[in-house]
Amino acid sequence: MCGICGFTGEVIDRNETIHKMTEVITHRGPDSDGFFLDDRISMGFRRLSIIDLEAGSQPIYNEDKSLVLTFNGEIYNYRDLRKELIEAGHKFYTETDSETLIHGFEEWGTDLLNKLRGMFGFAIYNKKDGSVFIARDFFGIKPMHYTLIDGELVYGSEIKSILCHPKFVKKFNTRALDTYLSFQYAVPPETFFEGVYCLLPGHYMWYRDGKVETTRYFEARFNPDESLTEEQAVDEIEKVFENSVNAHKIADVEVGCFLSSGVDSSYVSTYFADQKTFTVGFDFGLKYNEISWAQRLSEKIGVEHHTKIIGSEEFWDAVPKVQYHMDQPLADPSCIALYFVSKLASEYVKVVLSGEGADELFGGYTVYNDPRVFKVYQTIVPYCVRRGIYKLVSKLPDIKGRDYLMRATHPLEERFIGNAFMYNMKEKQEILKDPSIATRPQDITKKFYDRVKDYDDVTKMQYLDINLWMVGDILLKADRMSMANSLELRVPFLDKEVFKVASKLPTRLRVNKHNTKYAMRKAAQRHMPEETAEKEKLGFPVPTRVWLRDEKYYNVVKDMFNSDISKKFFKPEQLIAWLDEHYSGKEDNSRKVWTIYIFLVWYKIYFGEDEK
Repeated sequence: MCGICGFTGEVIDRNETIHKMTEVITHRGPDSDGFFLDDRISMGFRRLSIIDLEAGSQPIYNEDKSLVLTFNGEIYNYRDLRKELIEAGHKFYTETDSETLIHGFEEWGTDLLNKLRGMFGFAIYNKKDGSVFIARDFFGIKPMHYTLIDGELVYGSEIKSILCHPKFVKKFNTRALDTYLSFQYAVPPETFFEGVYCLLPGHYMWYRDGKVETTRYFEARFNPDESLTEEQAVDEIEKVFENSVNAHKIADVEVGCFLSSGVDSSYVSTYFADQKTFTVGFDFGLKYNEISWAQRLSEKIGVEHHTKIIGSEEFWDAVPKVQYHMDQPLADPSCIALYFVSKLASEYVKVVLSGEGADELFGGYTVYNDPRVFKVYQTIVPYCVRRGIYKLVSKLPDIKGRDYLMRATHPLEERFIGNAFMYNMKEKQEILKDPSIATRPQDITKKFYDRVKDYDDVTKMQYLDINLWMVGDILLKADRMSMANSLELRVPFLDKEVFKVASKLPTRLRVNKHNTKYAMRKAAQRHMPEETAEKEKLGFPVPTRVWLRDEKYYNVVKDMFNSDISKKFFKPEQLIAWLDEHYSGKEDNSRKVWTIYIFLVWYKIYFGEDEK
């Protein structure tokens, strides 16, 4: 795992600039660095050595050195591709997966991408014509950002590198704030920095003659095979997942595994007998602590298990550091827990496997039950009546049944914007100092729903989450928090071959009255106790709602809400009303409060100094 960055064109001291851009992402690769400079481009690289420890330094070149590569990621089928390329006449000088990319691009061009099995973000510079080719993996496991400055390209694994470029003028992007308030992350390809973009998953881009052109080469489409039986599905899942885990364990260093109480990481961990697993939790009872569950499973499968309890002060003290490493604000509090479990693992191993992606591919989120649960109500009660009921119950206290009636009111395309829905348009207008920037989040999700009009509601939800939630939240925090601790995180569920199997599962084998991730759980059950395989999904529970009813942390947040930074964007009195309502126990506003607090912490780090 590594970090890459670069820029085209001239600056006063190109060597100093590329070194600064590379140094600021040292955490992504503390083992070594590498550079390439000519009169048209400056390329930087940081290495976390995993494969071919002695000879794997970058940049890497083709035979005549006309192509220059810097690469972040892992290619799991590189040995097969290497053999094919050698038979085609290519000469290799290292044993790395990186070198497979440079020869593969020379041999197959952009067709190389669909031959790859892995996670990647890489850049290839062509000395002959001055073009730059950049690609990002199928699901967006590895990041890539870019901007144009007076027609010159600046790019990097993290936005921090771009900020170091002397010609880059840092400007706040209010469009990102609008989407963040609804989704809890900036919706790609926009970022919080004006003019800086994410290269979307499954896309590549060419930079030529001062212009950027992006192309989509992969899309996660579902094609259910209704003839597939439960036994056939479970057999196929078990076979392909075992193959994926074994491929993801390829390394010249020790590989460990994250382990929670959930089925996803537990399934991965069953392939780690006599190896190391890692769990963190909070001292707030079983609801916020999965360590005992993980410990029991670790004893049964025979792994060396390591745990850590995160203290309240320790958690809150880490918030600024975490938001610095995130590059952009992310209101998912589990990213801080992920920072701590990554830090724990990094004390023992260089690589870990984790369970990200299983929910999106196999239908694991509890909310995916909604179409089935709401069906009778929505069939019997006309929409106009449901809207009236919604207006009535929305004024009631948080009582049992209120949430159901509110969520069941609207059709899927109106109610579901992904796993995190924070503020709707009206609420944004209430809290924003400039309410004109508020937009309907449904305007963003519409383009995704329009692409899958023929899907059933569950599959529509999965498609939306794969393209929004998974990219903007799940994989962003997985990359940033592991890399902040110089740890490579691999995700065997987000494998091209695994998705081929997941994509053909009928909906009844994904979500039904028995459980979510139904067929995948049955496959996992062959490797672990039934109680673990069938356990209800908890996510990564963090006690923010408890802390925000503690006077100490209530005052921490209240002070931030009253700050000058807050007044720049929001109406403090409205924010404090939300906070007080939560503090008093009248409503659970913890997620809404946390969303604003995290943004203000992040803004102070990246823009606060500029305003002094």
